[in-house]
Amino acid sequence: MSKRRVFDINFSPDPVEAPAPTVPAGTEMPEPAETRRGPMAKAISENADALRVRADAERKIRAENDRLAHEFVRLKKLGLVVDRIPLDQIKTTKLTRDRSQTRDPDLAELIESIRTLGLSNPIRVEQDGDGYQLVQGFRRLSAYRALHDETGDEMYAAIPAGLVAQGETLQGLYRRMVDENLVRRDISFAEMAQLALSYVQDNATEATTLDQAISILYASTGRQKRSYVRHFAELLEWIGADLKFPEAIPRALGLDLKKRLSEAPAHQVALRENLQIALPQTAEDELAILRAALDKPSSRSTKPAPRVDSAKTTLRCTVPAGTVRCLARNGRIEMAMAKDFSTIDQRRLEGAIAAFFEALDSQAEDDS
Repeated sequence: MSKRRVFDINFSPDPVEAPAPTVPAGTEMPEPAETRRGPMAKAISENADALRVRADAERKIRAENDRLAHEFVRLKKLGLVVDRIPLDQIKTTKLTRDRSQTRDPDLAELIESIRTLGLSNPIRVEQDGDGYQLVQGFRRLSAYRALHDETGDEMYAAIPAGLVAQGETLQGLYRRMVDENLVRRDISFAEMAQLALSYVQDNATEATTLDQAISILYASTGRQKRSYVRHFAELLEWIGADLKFPEAIPRALGLDLKKRLSEAPAHQVALRENLQIALPQTAEDELAILRAALDKPSSRSTKPAPRVDSAKTTLRCTVPAGTVRCLARNGRIEMAMAKDFSTIDQRRLEGAIAAFFEALDSQAEDDS
């Protein structure tokens, strides 16, 4: 049998690690092969980083815009957002104004003040479609319009206005207007009373009686002052249609006159006849007639005036065009609704009035 030959394998001892070669300072080391990326990988990574930066910037911008939007709404609700608004974009139809349209002795002073010093207190408006509705500042707006008509200066073609946020109730807007005038200028009792009467007739309000209107509009005033407004409102209901300068009536005269006419309702007819005949052209002449009525029933005749029935009927009627509020009394009937009757042709109005009374007469004949 042959002997197998065995080979010896000699393993070398553990190799001694050679020290790393010394690299001179400033020498760029090549990137390890396993971390090297191609141009496409670099582009993708850079694009992802840019997208992350952009998304973060957009998030911060949206957050800032939301904060500014909330702050704008807050300031707008407070009426602190002010802009210059062209006069022809401002309407005064939403609220019945509590200012007399025929006489304002202080308007000239306001005009001169604005001409000299400018407008220190902006008006307040509410967005209304393409324009704005006046909430506060009827006299300031009137003064600006007068200055623009007088001078033609573009400086007065637009007025500083605080923007009131939409959504406030009509009752709240009326209260804003009333409270501002009570604080800033002593408004006459006749003007306050006329506003209360108009408020009752406004179809958009919930007040159905004079007492409700006065309680809502003048909630911030004292009980005694509200009582005075009520007395003046009753006086205007009796003789207001024949007064040209009701805002000039002093409180004492108005209260005395209301008391006298309520004690002898027949004197209402005599006083109205005197006013219709005299047709006073100044407040002083009209006040003289009113004062004379306290001394005698009538300046025309010594005969006692006929008895007047002071009863009245108030009702609401719904027609296709909307809701009509009607006030009927002896010798007088008033109808009010949310419609501009001044735009209707005069002949159509005459025909409608004739048809109205014809219907009343025919109904009376049927009842008889």
